[in-house]
Amino acid sequence: MIDKLEMFIALAREQHFGRAAEACGVTQPTLSAAIKQLEEQLGVMLVWRGSRYGGLTPEGARVLERARNIVADARALREEMRAVKQGLSGDLRIAAIPTALAAVSALTQPLAARHPGLRLTVLSRNSAEILQMLDDLQIDAGITYLDNEPLGRVTTLPLYSEHYNLVLRADDPLATRGALTWAEAAGLSLCLLTPDMQNRRIVDRHMAEVGACLRPRLESNSIITLIAHVQSGGWATILPRRSAAPFLDGGGLVALPLTEPEAEHQVGLVAPHREPHTPVLAALLDAARRAQF
Repeated sequence: MIDKLEMFIALAREQHFGRAAEACGVTQPTLSAAIKQLEEQLGVMLVWRGSRYGGLTPEGARVLERARNIVADARALREEMRAVKQGLSGDLRIAAIPTALAAVSALTQPLAARHPGLRLTVLSRNSAEILQMLDDLQIDAGITYLDNEPLGRVTTLPLYSEHYNLVLRADDPLATRGALTWAEAAGLSLCLLTPDMQNRRIVDRHMAEVGACLRPRLESNSIITLIAHVQSGGWATILPRRSAAPFLDGGGLVALPLTEPEAEHQVGLVAPHREPHTPVLAALLDAARRAQF
């Protein structure tokens, strides 16, 4: 039953029989048969079928919510028993917004040192994807904004606050300024994160507060791409100080605080709102409480 529920969750996530089968490491006929058997066991149709996947039935949507809980509990039980026998080991999967990636090592480094049997995966995702991946049991925890857009029913743990800076070349005429206003930054040749990133929506909102209509010349979902354009000359970007810091020393760049307003937004850990926590998630939460940012 647990394996069938895992396949059902994968099908709901991928919305395609072939991709779901690949994600589960089985053939498509095996997955289709498992879903059919699950329907027979429960006595309801879970998936609308035609020539292809047609979505979940109303009964399927109800089963999906319960399936996530059952599978999460089963995984937690297996992990707990493994920890009893072998100590903390297994996989810890974290997804972080791009602007928080530079901070992840403050959590993963002490975890790896304390628990040699733990394998870590860190993914870059936007805030909406992180919440969906938590729901779909694809990650154990995420790092995202806590105070800007609705999070839903999750456990949260604040880590630090973002402060926004204009990043430009050290030889730019503006580089000698101690700070710039948001309104001044709006008139520059900007390259910014794409609108699907919550950081970009925050930037847009603060620009709107000062009456600026923001039209960046370049957009990317990659901070590396933004930094490369700034280094090439003629561009500037807006990033949290923590995100820009790895590129400032020896990179020929400077970061100027943005004022009027002096904005800050809280970033933190989000995890499934489920007790008890798995051993690896409990270890991550403990590391987060100890971490110095």
